[in-house]
Amino acid sequence: MLLIHCPYCEDDRPEPEFRHAGEAHIARPSAELDAGRAVAESLYLRTNTRGVVFERWRHVHGCGRFFNAARHSVSDRFLAFYKAGEPKPDIAAEDGLALDPLGAGATPATVGADGLNVDGGEAGR
Repeated sequence: MLLIHCPYCEDDRPEPEFRHAGEAHIARPSAELDAGRAVAESLYLRTNTRGVVFERWRHVHGCGRFFNAARHSVSDRFLAFYKAGEPKPDIAAEDGLALDPLGAGATPATVGADGLNVDGGEAGR
């Protein structure tokens, strides 16, 4: 069971008290862009990186407030919790949490020395 720290209640509580609310720090599209495409991308396209991700959480069975968390997507370890509206914390890769530069599922056999896939595409994309 994961323990999640609510920055409003200032307490560590079990994961079932919380609900995941998606990626944090999503910017609304500007008016100059193609409205239909920009809105669709802002609603449906999310980064799915391997490593540190910034997420929104809601303390449903507590204060009911939304907050943000930095979590490592591979180890499922929480690195920081902070109130909604605050900027992302600067989180450096820690020992044991460093990312494989080849990306998820890539091997030296499928990625050349220049970081490109054998078929010419960028590695890890």
